Amino acid sequence: MTFKNKVIYQIYPKSFLDTTGSGVGDICGIIKKLDYLAELGIDMIWLNPIYPSPQRDNGYDISDYVAINPDFGTMADFEALIAQGKKRGIEVMLDMVLNHVSIEHDWFQKAISGDTYYQDFFILRDEPTDWLSKFGGNAWAPFGDTGKYYLHLFDVTQADLNWRNVAVRNEMFKVVNFWRDKGVAGFRFDVINLIGKEAILQNNPVNEGKAEYTDKPLTHDYLQMLNAASFGKDEEAITVGEMSSTTIENCILYSRPDRNELSMTFNFHHLKVDYVDGQKWTKMPFDFAELKQLFHTWGEKMSEGNGWNALFWNNHDQPRAINRFIDHKNFRIKGAMMLAASIHLSRGTPYVYMGEEIGMIDPDFTSMQEYVDVESRNAYQMLMASGKSPEEAFAIIQTKSRDNSRTPMQWDDSVNAGFSTGRPWLMTGNHAEINVAHEKNGEIFTFYQKLIALRKSEKLISEGTYKAAYQESDCIYGFIREFSGQKMLVVNNFSNQVSQFELLPEFVNGEILINTYSKFMANELQPYQSVAFIV
Repeated sequence: MTFKNKVIYQIYPKSFLDTTGSGVGDICGIIKKLDYLAELGIDMIWLNPIYPSPQRDNGYDISDYVAINPDFGTMADFEALIAQGKKRGIEVMLDMVLNHVSIEHDWFQKAISGDTYYQDFFILRDEPTDWLSKFGGNAWAPFGDTGKYYLHLFDVTQADLNWRNVAVRNEMFKVVNFWRDKGVAGFRFDVINLIGKEAILQNNPVNEGKAEYTDKPLTHDYLQMLNAASFGKDEEAITVGEMSSTTIENCILYSRPDRNELSMTFNFHHLKVDYVDGQKWTKMPFDFAELKQLFHTWGEKMSEGNGWNALFWNNHDQPRAINRFIDHKNFRIKGAMMLAASIHLSRGTPYVYMGEEIGMIDPDFTSMQEYVDVESRNAYQMLMASGKSPEEAFAIIQTKSRDNSRTPMQWDDSVNAGFSTGRPWLMTGNHAEINVAHEKNGEIFTFYQKLIALRKSEKLISEGTYKAAYQESDCIYGFIREFSGQKMLVVNNFSNQVSQFELLPEFVNGEILINTYSKFMANELQPYQSVAFIV
């Protein structure tokens, strides 16, 4: 199985389908919708963490790596999901959070009660460095009353693990192998490029200290060890690393086949093009020139270096892309199709986030009371403290909150969008107009089916190289794919206006492989039109 012709579908389990009336989605809900996913054509589902957790960071604070959170069901439910998925040709990818554990985990509890064996599982220091946590504040917290401090690059309840300790590495290998034995074929490794910390930790006031612990050479060594001890034994395994503040050079190394590290990498640079001065809690129209440049640079350099990108517009931590990049009030359908074409026809493995295939958009929440996400609530207070009016602060939360993508999946136009018979943990959005029952035979869903099928049938799409085209255009994102004597030009109009362009001479007599409109007018693209030409 090559991962190059696969499409992976991300499920945020809490919001997919609730079968118990608890208001929280569950594993049985996922099983119930496997036929729907098979019809879409995807090959694998990636589930956000489903382990026991105090839920301080939506399950990314794990208190037991080898059990199922009762909110989501039982181990028997999970085993049924694996079996039922395999029957339909759908594999499961689990989220592995191996950089840190919840302080409620047994290891931390033993460490803090004085067990020196487990104390060496964590990064303890007498003198903390000046690093800042990614969730704000100092990255160090007092380790009980020992006079020492423990490192937490994320929430204070998420203690970083000491990968320098061979016992920690062996425990991590055991965790991955436990799930492999259950039949799990895919692993997504959370912030995995942060595991390679040095023995001596240095102060660094630049960029919150990130350079001291990000993409360190040791990380590559550890990934090679993890690969050899676990998933590398499965020819079929698909792995992806979430890379925080990473570089192209490192991502080539992480994903180059001869390095035996990972299949592919996620990076987030393209989803910061609507940040003022790189700051998330701001509001501005997206910078198309920067977006295009990032896609071209990563596309070309990963292609030249034989690395592999994971391609995506949406996930559980990002507002919906349609709201960010499209005039969705006027062009939701054509805009959704163009966004899909722009990555599914590119070089890399595409990820579809639940609801994207029906063009779901951000909810139209009207007050802070409707937001649940702790990051959004903190940001609202921070914005007010910095002098923003309540209206200005709220407008920023509306555009940037993680809750935008976490609203329940919209199955139909009934109460609670067919997600739950109880009160959903998070309000639903605009399901009266946008829902699966209404959209399943519509343009967006059927276009996704076509794109997914093309990736399986056309090696030009799954294997071809990437070269930038129309770099000077202020609204067209274009690229050329090449494989075995075939060439494909893809042009995507990121504008709500008709855009004039000249078709590259070698494609003038090309065949149109895919088109988001019923026809192509010579030398112009309709609003949000995507066309692919093959020669």
